[in-house]
Amino acid sequence: MARAKSSRKTKARDTSLRAAFRDARPRPVRWLLRWSLRAVLLAAVLAGLWVLAYKVINPPTTPYIMQETRRLGAVDRIWVPMGSIAPVMARSAVAAEDANFCLHWGFDMVAIRAALEDGAVRGASTISQQVVKNAFLWQGRNWSRKALEGILTPVVEATWSKRRILEVYLNIIEFDEGVFGIEAAARHYFDVGPEALSAVQAARLAAVLPNPKARDAAQPTPNLRRRAAGIMDGAETIRRDGRAACFED
Repeated sequence: MARAKSSRKTKARDTSLRAAFRDARPRPVRWLLRWSLRAVLLAAVLAGLWVLAYKVINPPTTPYIMQETRRLGAVDRIWVPMGSIAPVMARSAVAAEDANFCLHWGFDMVAIRAALEDGAVRGASTISQQVVKNAFLWQGRNWSRKALEGILTPVVEATWSKRRILEVYLNIIEFDEGVFGIEAAARHYFDVGPEALSAVQAARLAAVLPNPKARDAAQPTPNLRRRAAGIMDGAETIRRDGRAACFED
């Protein structure tokens, strides 16, 4: 009887040790999921802090500017505050790229529906989306970038003012090969400061934005002249109807 009890105790102890050993063994799938979740959360926190930092800190560079700097050896870019940019330039950029900039929360659903109806032949990216793409992400049309753009754009809209979004846009956008920002563009094309741009000059600069490497604001083609004329009308229209109020003093 004593031996039987001792045997049962030994078996119970062995069973307990085997169970403890099983629990102590690494579980690769669970471990991978746990650390993947932690990595995602850390990335989300860092991205949020990056967005908040650029609310008050002027972006020193962007992924695309760094890429072009490596390719060309140097680029032309000097940051200027919104107060040193002619108001007509800001209105022209909005008229050219995102006429409903003051009315949406980062995505222009009307433009998106129109693009879908056209078979996505023309773009529907807002200025806010372009700022996210240029300031934080990389160039290209892959789905991973578009997904991140879709996540970050509402965060930018929720934390930055419209005026700040447009200020960053005008200082990081490309106007010619190696020419970034409105200060460099105004001097490159017209030899004036951004505060002195005329309505015609502003419209021509805005007209090159969709394809800056292939368009010349100083020597516009007939098509570019027609586009610039339309932008001039659009800039005046949004001034009159109040769609420029969110970024003007």
